[in-house]
Amino acid sequence: MLWPIFTLFYLPLCLAAKKSPQEQLVDLSTAGNGLIKLDEQSFDLLTSQNRNWSAAIQFTAMDPKRRCAPCKEFNPSYIAVAEAWTKVPKAERNNHFFATLDFDEAPLVFQKLGMASAPVVHVYPATEGPRLPASGKTAPFKFDFSHGFEAGPLAEQLSAHTPVPIPYTAPIDWARWGTLASLIPILTLLGRFIAPALKNRWVWAAGCIFVSLVMTSGYMFTRIREAPYTGPDGGWIAAGYQNQYGQEVQVVAMIYGLLAGSFLMLTVVTPHSLSPGRQRTQVYLWTAVNFLVFSILVSLFRVKNRGYPFKLFF
Repeated sequence: MLWPIFTLFYLPLCLAAKKSPQEQLVDLSTAGNGLIKLDEQSFDLLTSQNRNWSAAIQFTAMDPKRRCAPCKEFNPSYIAVAEAWTKVPKAERNNHFFATLDFDEAPLVFQKLGMASAPVVHVYPATEGPRLPASGKTAPFKFDFSHGFEAGPLAEQLSAHTPVPIPYTAPIDWARWGTLASLIPILTLLGRFIAPALKNRWVWAAGCIFVSLVMTSGYMFTRIREAPYTGPDGGWIAAGYQNQYGQEVQVVAMIYGLLAGSFLMLTVVTPHSLSPGRQRTQVYLWTAVNFLVFSILVSLFRVKNRGYPFKLFF
């Protein structure tokens, strides 16, 4: 009477024991919705020397006591890519696996691999079979995090090591589309008030002058070189012809603007003054402003380029 009962329990165990390592990994992947949660034993199984499959493994530390903010930031992207791999047909899907290994689950693995930081993603290529790399190298490939923690760059890089490209598509950003939709009525309302100003030629003239002053003062020079706003000691004048700080651009633009304004007042406004006394006063005033501001510009040039011998008033 005991034999049938014993056979009933023993037969499934025998069948399970006969499963190949790849079949066991398929079961683990299916149970984890495309992501295998590893421990020391399953890690050894997944990265066994004789494997005709490839695997991407995320080494992480998700326990709050580890305080690994990058791990928490990257984990959703890795899970999203692993879930996208489940959409691939079984023939290709079962030849590549996604897995994650937490430090607290297998610290000896981290120690064996010499890892002292997380997150890290390694891709283990096949060591035998038709998917053996053409170069013959079976060393793990390390994901480059210089592209950020987003799922898109991750899927793109890992697709070079999977049987077929990973069919990942970024989810719809409803918050972004909602924000854009809410801006439409706001911009429409503002357009009714801004439109008259945009049709005014003096507004465009002032805008062109402002942009010209900023650009000729070196704005693009500092942006391209990513120059700091001020120097380490708080100074805003960078010595030399090939150096410039952000605040220096603002001061030079203001000086250029005052010089241009004084010339315009002398050549455009002052000649049309009907009162001789007022006209004379404007000539003296704007001539003085021109000489004083130009003296400041020359003195600034002397500070910036030491050894310049000329000056006006200062």
